[in-house]
Amino acid sequence: MSRTNRKISSTDVYHVILRGINQQDIFLEVQDYQKFLKELKLTKEKYNYQIYAYVLMTNHVHLLIHDQNNTLSTAMQSLAIRYSSYFNKKYQRCGHLFQNRFLSKNVEDISYLLTLQRYIHQNPVKGKIAKMEEYSWSSYKEYINKNKLVNTEFILSLFNSNKSEAVELFKKFNNEIIEKDKLEYELKNKYTDEELIGIMKDELKEENLMNIQNYNKKIIEELVTKCLKIEGTSAIQIARILGLNKRKVQRIAKSNMS
Repeated sequence: MSRTNRKISSTDVYHVILRGINQQDIFLEVQDYQKFLKELKLTKEKYNYQIYAYVLMTNHVHLLIHDQNNTLSTAMQSLAIRYSSYFNKKYQRCGHLFQNRFLSKNVEDISYLLTLQRYIHQNPVKGKIAKMEEYSWSSYKEYINKNKLVNTEFILSLFNSNKSEAVELFKKFNNEIIEKDKLEYELKNKYTDEELIGIMKDELKEENLMNIQNYNKKIIEELVTKCLKIEGTSAIQIARILGLNKRKVQRIAKSNMS
């Protein structure tokens, strides 16, 4: 199989990550995994997106989604709210279940798409939980047997036009060792300034972030502390976006660690 850097639409294919707040487990029983997949299916049908791969781990979820109608944000918020409501009611808890808002990264070429779906499917192996073909809560078995939730045709077509041959090549490819350090660096929760600005506006309930410069010292420290809790950010990036002295933000970050 020839793997190229042929472009996918820069706005259509996304790697989505949902994480439990403070690394909290979001699946405690088999019923919880089943419920999440049910809500994922309902959301998929309502918002008409396609799923290329998924894995549900104890405290996080990876999804590889083709969002052809530009509804990803609304769809993922709906999914998170519906599942959180179920989880909180079942376990008699309140408050946020997921960490901040969902994370999403553009997938812009075929080579990266294939590497990413392998990374997603290898999560149970990496976590020393199960072999890919034995794990119940990923899309790997849908590629080998019969697809229910996932659109397997597109990725299999990248291996071979003959389905049975494509499945064998898919299995071989997914059993290769990935370049762990390189890929995991790329998958870290690292935002562009534009992405982080949107998240910070939501988190701080402030439309014009530059206004924060005019607040008193105590309020600035409180708001910066909130920003520092957004995983994948840095003091330097936060300072740049807010127009604050980077040493001031670094001092706030240091004080929160002590």
